[in-house]
Amino acid sequence: MNKRSILPLSLGLAVLALAAGGASWVFAQQAGPDAGSAAEAPPAPPAPTAAPAALPKPKDEAATPAPAEAAKPAAASSADNGDDDAETASAAPKVRSAAKPVEMQKRPRYPVAVIQALDKVTAETVRFEAPVGRPVRYKSLIFTVHACETNAADENAPDAFAHVEIDAQPPAPDGQQPQPARQVFRGWMFASSPGLNLLEHPIYDAWLIACKTAGPSA
Repeated sequence: MNKRSILPLSLGLAVLALAAGGASWVFAQQAGPDAGSAAEAPPAPPAPTAAPAALPKPKDEAATPAPAEAAKPAAASSADNGDDDAETASAAPKVRSAAKPVEMQKRPRYPVAVIQALDKVTAETVRFEAPVGRPVRYKSLIFTVHACETNAADENAPDAFAHVEIDAQPPAPDGQQPQPARQVFRGWMFASSPGLNLLEHPIYDAWLIACKTAGPSA
């Protein structure tokens, strides 16, 4: 065999050897990752166990309605009651309870006042009647009663009140003009308290005794 025929044969063998080595390397690369991943993969989780069967509910619990279902009839009944109350309130007449004010009873008035006068110089005491609106003279005093009344029935203690005006005017001598009258008292006299509002005069005292219906004037 000559050298020219040996050289192509050796080259062919070398090419076949290289092709076989490359194929084996590729096969190793493809099988290597699969083998490594199979070796490193974690163990498979255990299979899930079957869930326990649900226990049957007792008869009482099954018959008891849910809270929401039980609340619905109550709410409906309260709404019905509210409607009934509203209808009743609208149908009923509106009554305004206003307390009436207490009316004070009027004091009864009388046409005549009974007055008692005292002369401090002579110690003379005189009791006389003075009709309302008519002047009455006692010595140098002129009494004019404008009103005489007593307590009303709803008042506690009985009493008499008289609004009196007293003027001082000495009697004029015969044939002479009388002096002008001078007012010495004007106000209310009280029968139960003669010293409360009394006549202040150096010679005379006077106070109210009572009120009466009618009588002759003094």
